[in-house]
Parts: sequence; structure tokens; C-alpha cells
Amino acid sequence: MNWLREQLKSGRCVRCIWLELASPALAEAAVWAGWDCVLIDNEHGPADLEATVNMVRAVEAAGGHPIVRVPWNDQVYLKRILELGIKSLMIPMICDKESAEAAAAATHYPPTGTRGYAAPCGRASHYGAKTDYLKTSDEEVFVIGQIEHKDALPNIEAIAQVDGIEMLFIGPNDLAGTIGLLEQLGEDAAEALAAEAEEKIKAAGKYMGTVKRPRWSFGELKDRGHNFLAGPGDIGLFMEAAKAANESMKKEVG
Repeated sequence: MNWLREQLKSGRCVRCIWLELASPALAEAAVWAGWDCVLIDNEHGPADLEATVNMVRAVEAAGGHPIVRVPWNDQVYLKRILELGIKSLMIPMICDKESAEAAAAATHYPPTGTRGYAAPCGRASHYGAKTDYLKTSDEEVFVIGQIEHKDALPNIEAIAQVDGIEMLFIGPNDLAGTIGLLEQLGEDAAEALAAEAEEKIKAAGKYMGTVKRPRWSFGELKDRGHNFLAGPGDIGLFMEAAKAANESMKKEVG
């Protein structure tokens, strides 16, 4: 079973917090603060595998569900992440059917995929104590492919048809960057590109996720068909609070 899949099947729009700072303490605190889904970012954050598994332990111990965004669609990294017991994965820059097939293959054992076997050695099988792991592993894994390049848009239907890719996640800034509009999400052309991705994903019948963009609130994005919404991140939350605290104290003491 996969918690994220079960939540989506129930009709819930799942929300998550981003964690960039490789801190198990912050991962645990996020769950206690009410975030039952936590996205650990290994694409842009500094976490290595040891820090990642400790963050995963902290999230799970507090009762939350971790998702790990891997750095790239790399079968070796994916194999190691899966062996750490991570069940939900986000994979960047899925641009065509071939990259989607590679991601699906890397995250499933033969005969479904090409994932290398060392099940009894990993945390995923409780170090061998979970003797049926080989039989249950495929149903435990949930793979999210990121749509974040203009070249992916004509291929969304083909990507969506790949077994093993269960959600497509729109990265609007990288998507806009591919038409020269990085950090300009308010521009008509940037919004049009994201909106086109939304329509194609919905037409393909896949779960869909994204981050907030200027013209839409989170509630409006849900109404536009998103089943998964990534909210604020630890760095942004800290910087916002730190700046506000500094300004407040500065008014009092100069």
C-alpha cells in the first residue's frame, strides 16, 4: 500500500511542505505542525542519502508521509532511494515517453522493470524481516514525473500512458524558463504554457500536481484539477519569519 495513492483515490487534494535544508529535526517538526506530507528535495537541497533516510525516519516517526524528489532520472540513485524505504518519488524533467519508461523501469523489479535486486539488505524490506517485500514492492511505490520543459507538452499523452508513472507534476518556473521567461510567471506566455500542460494532463486522465503561480490561489488550482499541491518551503518560511522578527526588534531597540 502507498499512503499517497490511497489519499488521492479517496478524492483528497494532498498538500505538502518542501524541505531543502537536510534537517531531520525540521522534518519532524513539520509533521507536528500539521503537514502530513513532506517533500524532501534532493534535486536542489544539500541532503545526501544518510541525511535523507534520517529525515524519512523523522517524518514517519511523527506520523507523516515522505516524498523524495531525486536529483535526476538516474537508475542508480533511484535504486538506492528505494532501498532506503522511500515509497513516493518525484523525478525531474520527464520530457518524453522514453524518459518516462526509464523512470518506471528503474523503480520496479523484473519482470515489470529493471530495478536491481538486493531486497533483504535494505531498509525497505525491514532488513529482510519483511519477507514478502518482493511481492508487495510494486504496489508500495508511487512515481511522480515532472513536466517542466516545453518539449514535454506534445508528449504528455504518451508519457501518461506509461505504466508506473502515476502523477504528472507541473514545474511552472522551469517550464517558463524554456521559453525565456524564468521568474516571470505573470507573463501571458508563461501562464499559457502551464495552462496547456494542465489541460493535456487532465485529458490524459492522470493525477496532477503543481506549485502556486501568480494568477491562482491554491484553492483555485485545486478547482483547476490539481490533486497535489506543494506549498511553502523551510528556507522561505525561515527567511520570512527571520526578516519579520528582525524588523520588529529593530523598531523596539534600533
